[in-house]
Amino acid sequence: QVHLVESGGRSVQAGDSLRLSCVGSERTRDLYVTGWFRQAPGKEREFVAAVFRKTMTKYYSDSVSGRFTISRDNAKNTVYLQMNSLKSEDTAVYYCAATDRTEQSRPDAYDYWGQGTQVTVSS
Repeated sequence: QVHLVESGGRSVQAGDSLRLSCVGSERTRDLYVTGWFRQAPGKEREFVAAVFRKTMTKYYSDSVSGRFTISRDNAKNTVYLQMNSLKSEDTAVYYCAATDRTEQSRPDAYDYWGQGTQVTVSS
């Protein structure tokens, strides 16, 4: 079975930093890509960042590039999202997802999802 569990979300002030973690079950070790998405109230789920397991190639949305960093620790089967210089518009539920497909930015390309963790940024 594939399980992804996110943690680390909380309420912070604008300009603060936060690190989210996504721990995967053993089965996720073989999946090709792990990504982070977010969904704000009334909005569609949007791509944030993704990392490829073998090459460690990373991708970011324009809205977070330069502020967020995705990383993975294959030994711990954990993917992190370091978020710096947080803004109120970063407020959303953040989801970790994994897939065997090579497409990294479309939600419908991902087969496995975590339950999400809430990030609230107050200005």
